[in-house]
Amino acid sequence: MSATDQSTAPLVISVDAMGGDEGPAPIVAGLARFLHQDRDAHILLHGPKAELEPLIAKRKLTKSVTIVDAPDVVAMSDKPSHVMRHGKSTSMWSAIDSVRNKDAAACVSCGNTGALMAVSMIRLRKAEGVNRPAIACLWPSRNAAGFNVMLDAGADIRADEEDLLTYALMGASYARNGLGLSRPRVGLLNVGKEEHKGRAELKVANDIIARAAPLGEFDYVGFVEGGDLPSARVDVIVTDGFTGNIALKTGEGTANFISESLRAAFKTTWFSRIAALLALTSLRRLKKKIDPRRVNGGIFLGLNGTVIKSHGSADETGVAAAVALAAQLGRSGFSDKLAARVASAAALGQDDAATSDAPAAQTIQPAPNKETSIK
Repeated sequence: MSATDQSTAPLVISVDAMGGDEGPAPIVAGLARFLHQDRDAHILLHGPKAELEPLIAKRKLTKSVTIVDAPDVVAMSDKPSHVMRHGKSTSMWSAIDSVRNKDAAACVSCGNTGALMAVSMIRLRKAEGVNRPAIACLWPSRNAAGFNVMLDAGADIRADEEDLLTYALMGASYARNGLGLSRPRVGLLNVGKEEHKGRAELKVANDIIARAAPLGEFDYVGFVEGGDLPSARVDVIVTDGFTGNIALKTGEGTANFISESLRAAFKTTWFSRIAALLALTSLRRLKKKIDPRRVNGGIFLGLNGTVIKSHGSADETGVAAAVALAAQLGRSGFSDKLAARVASAAALGQDDAATSDAPAAQTIQPAPNKETSIK
């Protein structure tokens, strides 16, 4: 029986114990924090059994965690091609196979991003209609939900207009299931908001995403700029992986810089220390809002299964956040909904090609749609 059958069994999450920079200890600590808050979940923890058993026993997690013995580890320096040839006995491979075999609803790993994507693609396969999978991340924003979705954050440095359309559909589905937004607002990242700006594929993508919005059940706001990433103007930002990864790393670095600078500034004099005490509540609120650990976990979109990539340097707070995201998406049936949504994009793309010579005012007529309940 599938572990994702929630009527008869708890939600099961598969976790790679060996991908973190500091080994399995922070990962087990993060699982303890997550399981303290979510007692209806069960963890399949993949890694060397002899190394993991003492950590699990110390945290008193033996009832909530099942160890799956996997003796080998994917190093951060390993090339994806090497892992594909020699990685079948690794914790990463084993963790992904649990999703492939329907033993778990989602997989979480802090390991090598390139290897994780390569193994995920070969074991889970791309969903129908997906040319290039994408990594979606959550970006702190002024929206009521507190976050915006951005994709691609680095799965593939290239993306043509059809890929960007698929990203828009996948990002909107993620916003519905991950952020609870019934009709997300989608924007296409560009160097300006004017329609004449940007590369050729962006201009084409701008047109086809706008025409796809009614069928995709999202609102398209057009081009957005870098300053809109944390804004309340948009919920989903679509871009290629090269641009998205640079934006993500820049944002994380800026957040850390602000946090460190504030800490140093308030330690300069006695007056600044007193000011820090007076502003302590506000400072804690700001720190929580911009803390990258709260949004730790980029989700691989476009696969036949849910895989979440956590930072290699994630501490227990970050690991707990990534596993909590996996649990939320697992309970929503996100993977099946996303696959159905993207499958509709293939028909949409065919309709778009057939009408590409038609006047710009003509809209795409949706094909008969069987997925009325798809989010």
